[in-house]
Amino acid sequence: MPHGDKLEVRVKGPNVTPGYWRQDDLTRKAFDEEGFYSFGDCVRFIDPDDVSAGFAFDGRLAEDFKLSTGTWVNVGPLRARAIAYFAPLVRDVVITGHDRDEIGILGVPDIDACRALCRDLPASADTRAVLNHPAVAEWIADKLSSFAASGSGSSKVITRAMLLEEPPSLDALEVTDKGSLNQRAMLKRRAALVDELYAGSPRVIVSAAVASLQGRPS
Repeated sequence: MPHGDKLEVRVKGPNVTPGYWRQDDLTRKAFDEEGFYSFGDCVRFIDPDDVSAGFAFDGRLAEDFKLSTGTWVNVGPLRARAIAYFAPLVRDVVITGHDRDEIGILGVPDIDACRALCRDLPASADTRAVLNHPAVAEWIADKLSSFAASGSGSSKVITRAMLLEEPPSLDALEVTDKGSLNQRAMLKRRAALVDELYAGSPRVIVSAAVASLQGRPS
């Protein structure tokens, strides 16, 4: 089913549950007026000219958000690009920017990869010292700048980042049963960090373009 510029998956059939057991409110939210179940996934045609080529996953409908400008951000594809682009220092990311002017990320760091850049630090240096090392900040800032250059439009440009000292918590439901990050749970539990990301604290790393506008080192 079309949803903006995305295609939402909805299914119906004898192999699909008719609803939630004794939870009519959840059933009404999950099923449309024709009885199709919407589980929140979006897809895109692999080849728009050949339907038989099948579909590719295109993110979760509930993860998408609007910037303050009204521009929609498709989180799934952007997050996949960011994870690949910021490797090996970053293992995973949470995309931020709901009702903000710019897109940012909370990055789950690979501590060993980050530590490898900090050649002047002793092996006993703790996580905070590694993540706040100038070499790590410079590497991330350079990647932010080149990532921005490779994108087009505010919905595909990441301007700021913060590396998380505390890893995602399974007990806090920040990690799904499949081992992937729960974007919504991460944003809710770490709302203070999101505010800090946009307030411009010393822990925030910004792209060179943003840094020059703010008059601060990248």
